[in-house]
Amino acid sequence: MGLLYTKFYLDFDPEDWKQVSTNPIIFEALDDNVILDIDDTSQNNYKLKFKKGGKLQMFRVVGKFRLTWNDDDVL
Repeated sequence: MGLLYTKFYLDFDPEDWKQVSTNPIIFEALDDNVILDIDDTSQNNYKLKFKKGGKLQMFRVVGKFRLTWNDDDVL
């Protein structure tokens, strides 16, 4: 299971992602090789490439967002 914290809300392109749940917030990749560019709280940059059907969960924590995903969903 992957885990990152970011201070920024992520924008999910509706051509690449769809929201499948609101509580918790979960987005699903609509195609293979969907790249998500994330800056974590330590200002490190990550480019995660998701498979079609891969899911990313986002949970708001005081002043930041916790992002989690299943490692099998990432290429």
